[in-house]
Amino acid sequence: MSSPRVVHMEPPDDSVVTVDLTHKAADLWDRIRRGFGMPDLVADEVTNRQIQYLAHPAALSRLFHRSYRYLYHIVDELEARGLPTEIALLPLVESGFDPMAYSSSRAAGLWQFIPSTGRYFNLRQNEWIDERRDIIASTDAALDYLERIYDMHGDWHLALASYNAGEGTVLRARKANEAKGLPTDYLSLDLRKETRDYIPKLQALKNIIARPELFGIELPHVPNRIYFDMIDTPPGVDLALVARLTETPLDELVALNPAYRKPVIPEGKHQLILPADKVEVFKARLNEAQPRWKTYQLQRKDSLQAIAKRFGLTLTQLLQINGLDSSRKAKPGMTLLVPAGADVSEVLPLSELIPDMPTEEDIRNAGKGKKRR
Repeated sequence: MSSPRVVHMEPPDDSVVTVDLTHKAADLWDRIRRGFGMPDLVADEVTNRQIQYLAHPAALSRLFHRSYRYLYHIVDELEARGLPTEIALLPLVESGFDPMAYSSSRAAGLWQFIPSTGRYFNLRQNEWIDERRDIIASTDAALDYLERIYDMHGDWHLALASYNAGEGTVLRARKANEAKGLPTDYLSLDLRKETRDYIPKLQALKNIIARPELFGIELPHVPNRIYFDMIDTPPGVDLALVARLTETPLDELVALNPAYRKPVIPEGKHQLILPADKVEVFKARLNEAQPRWKTYQLQRKDSLQAIAKRFGLTLTQLLQINGLDSSRKAKPGMTLLVPAGADVSEVLPLSELIPDMPTEEDIRNAGKGKKRR
C-alpha cells in the first residue's frame, strides 16, 4: 500500500502573477494585488493554512464579506504611506474584520489593540468611547505601530511577528539566536505557537486573494470606490435617530461607528461615519438631529427604581441604556443617561449590537451571578 500523497496547494514555481498597471483596478481586490510588496513566506505552515481555509468555504466567504465596509479606507491609508497592501488583509487574521471583536487578553477592534498599547497610541478609552474599535483612529494607530516596528527590524515578517507577540519578545528571540550563531529570520526564531501561525495565516490569505481562480474561490465584488465618509455631528444625538434620519439600517450604522459604547454621542468634538451616499441626506436633515437625552447625576439616597419610574423607564431599560448589568454597579456621583423626548423602544435594539450595552438576558444572568465580558 502506497503512502498518502500530500498535495501542495500553491501556484507552480513558474507561475507568475502579472498585473497590468496601465489600467484602473477592476475592483478593490485587484487594487490590493497591485500593491503587494512583502516577500512571500514559503513554508509547510502556509500550505496547511490554505488547506484549512479552503476546507471551510462558507467561513472564508463570511470573512471576505465582512471586510467590504473597511477595505477602501485601509488601502487608501496604506498607499498614502507607501506601505505594502498585504497589511490590509491583517484584520482578517486579527479580528475577522469584526470591529467589535474582543479577545481573552482584552484586545479590541479590527486591529486588536490591548488597553495599554491603545493608550500608548492615544486611542481614547472611557465610559463613552473606545477608540480601539474606531475604524479611522485604530487604523492610523496600527499603521503607525507597524511602521515603527518595521523600522526597528527592517523586515516585514519580523515586524508582523512583533505586532502579534510584542517587539521585546521578537528582539529577545533574535538575540538568543545570535548568541547561538543561528539565523534570525522569522522562521528560525523560537516563538510561541500563536506567533508561528500568525504570518502563515496572512500568507495563505494573500495566496488565495492573489489567485482565487487557482483555488476555485470567487471573491465577493468590492468596488474600488469610497464606501464611507465622515461628518461632524452634534453631541447628544443618538445613533437610532441618525439611522432613521438617513434611512440607514441600525446594524450598518453601528458597524461604521463601533467605538461608541452607549447609544448617545457624547459631549465634545466627534465625527459620525456614514455610508458615502448618506452624508448629504444627513446634512439636509441636520436640523432634525436634536439631542433627545439628558444626564442625571446619581445622588447618595437615590433609588435606580425610582429614577427609572420618573423618566418613564423600567429598571432594566435604565440599566441597559447606561451600560450597567446590575443596580449594584451604580454609585453616587455617577452620571446617568435619561431620555428627554427619546423613544426608548427605538434605541433598545442597540443592546444587541453594542457589546457595552447589556441585553435583558445579560441583566438576568448578572442577577444569577453569571459574568459578562
